[in-house]
Amino acid sequence: MSFCPLPPDPTRLSIELSLLRDKITREAEAITTAWAETAELRPAFRPSAENLANYLALRHADLSAIQPDLAALGLSTLGRAEPHARASLDAVVATLSRLSGKVSEEYPDPKAFAEGPARLAARRDTLFGTGASGAPRSRILLTLPTEAATDPDLIPGMIRAGADAMRINCAHDGQEVWQAMIDRIRAAGEEVGRYVPVLMDLAGPKLRTGPVAGPNKQRVFVGDRLDIRRDAPGPKVKHVTTTLSHPELIDRLTPGMQVFIDDGKIGAEVVEITKKGAKLRVIRAGPEGVKVKPEKGFNLPAVEIDIPALTEEDRVALDFVVGRADMIGYSFVQTPEDIRLLIEEVDKRLAPDGARPALVLKIETGLAVRNLPRLIVQAGALTETAVMIARGDLAVEIGLERMSEIQEEVLWLCEAAHTPVVWATQVLEGLMKQGLATRAETTDAAMAQRADCVMLNKGPYVLETIRFLSRILGRMDRHMSKKSARLAPLRSWRGSLSL
Repeated sequence: MSFCPLPPDPTRLSIELSLLRDKITREAEAITTAWAETAELRPAFRPSAENLANYLALRHADLSAIQPDLAALGLSTLGRAEPHARASLDAVVATLSRLSGKVSEEYPDPKAFAEGPARLAARRDTLFGTGASGAPRSRILLTLPTEAATDPDLIPGMIRAGADAMRINCAHDGQEVWQAMIDRIRAAGEEVGRYVPVLMDLAGPKLRTGPVAGPNKQRVFVGDRLDIRRDAPGPKVKHVTTTLSHPELIDRLTPGMQVFIDDGKIGAEVVEITKKGAKLRVIRAGPEGVKVKPEKGFNLPAVEIDIPALTEEDRVALDFVVGRADMIGYSFVQTPEDIRLLIEEVDKRLAPDGARPALVLKIETGLAVRNLPRLIVQAGALTETAVMIARGDLAVEIGLERMSEIQEEVLWLCEAAHTPVVWATQVLEGLMKQGLATRAETTDAAMAQRADCVMLNKGPYVLETIRFLSRILGRMDRHMSKKSARLAPLRSWRGSLSL
């Protein structure tokens, strides 16, 4: 005699979800009130902030136990509620009310399920362009090399290959080169008949290595000593030695603490702090060692760095950027105060009838992750906003294992805020630099389709990389829309099912 499980009880589920909805309503109202006390929301962003508050309240509950029962009744399990959190919950409660024979609750207006995705798509198109083909695929943001200022064919070729928007890194080159790049972007856009937005990325106060000296061509291996000096090292040092762009942070180091250089290519453990600086022992360097280079990132995952987010160099760059860039990339943003500071500087430079450029918040630290809802709301209250998952620095700061989880959560949170996400750092790096993509890179590029924009860096195989990425994004568009599977017909097995 086989056991047949009883179907889930709609009445029980209706009571549970109704009580949960009441709790979520109270929590979302409290969240929204707290935000309103610190930021006067733009009317265009207010519905997005309210949905984000509802989503955060919803996700503070553990829904995993109730999801199988909802699925068994053929109902939504609320696993794709991001852009319309309250409407999704209301629809399930209304259906359970009918199934349990209670007084029927009203279904939400069907428009509630379309408005959030429409806002997100419109913001994607406003910030990163309408798309080369008009397809729903993620936009492609391309980092320009210096030669883009002088090569008349490079930028038009990139756009024809499928690039939608262009990124100028203000950490490199200068105003004359930047202007030449922008002029070529505008001319190329007119030639193809569509506007190509420009993102200008402020360098920010990123902690970097200084001059390097030492034996063995400044190459270190696991077990080697590496010194960090407060002052520039002399030419005759016994061990590879460098400095920091913010030497005061040496005093925040403690023995046993781990630090990372050059996006984690070098890992070291602090051994001792002295008057001259810090002595480190290399614990990660690869079998052939790694050369310590100047101007490379230096990460202190265990230290919350309170360096001002805007440097004097950034302020000088803003004199040029404001009025020319469509978007400003904000490096090392960590707090709402950082955002208000940047907007103050932008407003000082705006023409009387000028519009604020959009902000692209680069999420690079653990503190930025923790503050992400507040960052989105503060920026969205003031101007159009996107979020960049700066996976290089962020992975070093929070660890690779956690990075895999956090990049997913950032995608969900931003979809709930109807805020575009940029998937960045080393996308198809092998193809871009050596002309050959790895299987892992190809899978990463396919996963990037769930973001609203994918950023490519520089390299000699740029046109091939743009085309390859565009094809991958187009293929994945058939199958996925954010977290939702799109049930397009499977083509691989058509006509081959007979035994």
